[in-house]
Amino acid sequence: MAKFALLLLFLILFARQGEGHDECKVSRYMEKGPPIRFPFWLKNGSQTVSLPRRYPEFELTCDKRNQTVLELPNSVHLLVKEINYTSQSIQLYDGEGCLPRQLINLTLSASSFNFTPYDYGFACSFNFTQYDYGNTMVDYALYNCTSEPDRFLEYFIPCLSTVPEYQIYVVPSGQLYSLTSCTKIRNFTLSLPYRIIFFKECNDLVLYWREPNSRICEPQSKNHSAGHDDHMPKTTEGPSRKLVVTATVISLLLILALVLLVLYRVYSSNKMLKEDEVKIEKFLDDYRALQPSRYSYADIKKITNQFKDKLGEGGYGTVFKGKLSNEIFVAVKVLKDSIGNGEEFINEVGTMGRIHHVNVVRLVGFYADGSRRALVYEFCPNDSLEKFIFSEDHKYHFLGWEKLQDIALGIAKGIEYLHQGCDQRILHFDIKPHNILLDHNFNPKVSDFGLAKLCSKEQSVVSMTAARGTMGYIAPEVFSRNFGNVSYKSDVYSFGMLLLEMVGGRKNIDVIVENTSQTYFPEWIYNHLHQGEELGMISIEKEEHTKVAEKLAIVGLRCIQWYPVDRPSMKVVVQMLEKEGNNLTMPPNPFASTTETNTSSIRPARAFNRELAVISE
Repeated sequence: MAKFALLLLFLILFARQGEGHDECKVSRYMEKGPPIRFPFWLKNGSQTVSLPRRYPEFELTCDKRNQTVLELPNSVHLLVKEINYTSQSIQLYDGEGCLPRQLINLTLSASSFNFTPYDYGFACSFNFTQYDYGNTMVDYALYNCTSEPDRFLEYFIPCLSTVPEYQIYVVPSGQLYSLTSCTKIRNFTLSLPYRIIFFKECNDLVLYWREPNSRICEPQSKNHSAGHDDHMPKTTEGPSRKLVVTATVISLLLILALVLLVLYRVYSSNKMLKEDEVKIEKFLDDYRALQPSRYSYADIKKITNQFKDKLGEGGYGTVFKGKLSNEIFVAVKVLKDSIGNGEEFINEVGTMGRIHHVNVVRLVGFYADGSRRALVYEFCPNDSLEKFIFSEDHKYHFLGWEKLQDIALGIAKGIEYLHQGCDQRILHFDIKPHNILLDHNFNPKVSDFGLAKLCSKEQSVVSMTAARGTMGYIAPEVFSRNFGNVSYKSDVYSFGMLLLEMVGGRKNIDVIVENTSQTYFPEWIYNHLHQGEELGMISIEKEEHTKVAEKLAIVGLRCIQWYPVDRPSMKVVVQMLEKEGNNLTMPPNPFASTTETNTSSIRPARAFNRELAVISE
C-alpha cells in the first residue's frame, strides 16, 4: 500500500511539471469579457480553470450583471476592463462612475498591486499642477460644505455630492484653511498620488504587479499580431505536450487502479470488522452465559406474564414460557417444594453456570427465596426429542435420517464437551430423549443437570451411595459394582440407549409390545445386524437411509456394552458418527448371557477396577 502511495505521489509531481500549460489556458466568463489566465483565476465561473496554484489576491468574481470584478484591500471592488499580461497591468473602473468613492478606502501597502511613478496609475489624460506630491502617503480631510467656498474649488468631488446642499470637498492636510461654511466629516490617508483630486472626469485606474510572473505563458517568438491579441497566450504543440498528455493518461489509469485497490481493501477491512464484531458478540453471549442472572419473584412473574403460558409439568415442577424482550424468549422451570429440590437446584445452577456450548442448553438465570426456586433457560421452540421419536398419533412428523444423524452427532458433541471441554468433568447421569431439547433449527441441546456430578478430569471414576438416573438408561455399574466402577462411561451407556431408540422410534423396554421376543428392542436390533438382515424400519426408503440407520445402531450397540471398559469414550463416538459411509465393524454381543445361540461368547468377569481409584462422595 505504501509503495502505491509513493508511486502515485511521484506521478502527481511529474504531471504537475506540465501543469504550467494548464495555467496558460485562457477562459472568459462572458464572450466579450477580459481573457483570464495565470495568475488570475475566476471563482465559481462556468469556465473556471483548475489551477494548481491559486493566489487569493488575483481571484476574480462576477457580479449580478455578469461583469468581472477584482476585490482590492479594504473591500474595494472594481470592474475589470482590460488585463495586459505582457506589461503585467490591469485596468479597472468603477461601475457607478465614481472612482474617488472607492479609492478613499484603498490602501496598497501590503498588496501585490501598486502604482508606477510614470502615469500615477490613471488611464485618463491630465495637466500637471503645482500640487503634485507624487506616489506618497498623503493625509486628507473630507469636508461637507453648505455653500460653495471661495477657495479650493478644484477640490470639489461631484460624484460624492449627490444633492446641492451636500457638497463634498477633499483637502490635503497641508492645505487646511478655515472654512466657515464647511463641516469636517473625517480624516483619512490615501496611498495614492495627490492628483486624484483633479481627476473629476476620470473613472479608470491602472495597477501593476511584479509577482507572480505572468510572462511564463508568453510564446518564444513574437510573430503574433498586436492589439487585443497581445493579451492572449500562445501555446505550442510538440514533444512536451505529448509527454504531458501521456503522463496524465498514465496517472489517471494508476489512480483508477489505486482507487479500486483502496475500495477492495476497504471492503475486505469492513468484512473483517464485521467478522470481528460477530466474534465479539459471540464472546459476549458466551460471557453472559457464564454469568447467569439472579431474578426476584416479581421478575419471574413479569417474565412469565403471571405464569400464563404453561409448557409442561412433571415430578420436578412446572415449565412456563416467558420472554426477556420482544426477541428473547425463555423457559422458566418452577421447582416443586420438596426435599430433593435443594440438591438438584444446586447441581443445576452450579453446573450450568460455568458452561456454554451450542449443544448444551443455556442457563439464563435463576430465582431462589426460601423454599421457592426457579430456573430460567433459553427457549427451545421444538420441545424435546422424545416428542419426535415416540409419537404414536403422528402429531409430530418424522425428522428424516439425515436430520436424525445430525441430532445424534450434536448430542454426542454436547456430552463430549461436558466430559472434556470444561474445567471440571461433568457427569450428567440422566441422558434420555426427554432431556434433549430442540431449538428452532432442530439443533439438539442437552438439558436437566439436576442429577449431575462434578469431578476432576484426572479422576476416572466416582463412587455413589445410591443409583441415579431413569430406568432403561442407567448403566449396569450404577446398580452393581460387579460390572465396574461408576465413571463418565455411564453417560456413554445412556447415550447408546438413546441412539437405539432414535433408530427404532420406540422405547428400548416397551411393556405394551405383545410379542415378548421384541420386548427388549436393543437385543432385537443386534440379532438382525449380526445375521445380516435388514432392520425393517417403515421409515427407511432409500439405500443411504439404511446405511445411516445401521451406523447409528452399531454405534449405539458399542456404547451399551455391559462393561465400562468396553465402551468407547464420547470423543471416539463423535469420530465414528462423523465417519462417512458404513464401514463400522460389529461390536461384541452385549446380550451374550441371555442369548442361547451365543452362549459361547459369554466372557468371564474381569477385575476392571484394578487401576481405578474410587472417589469418595
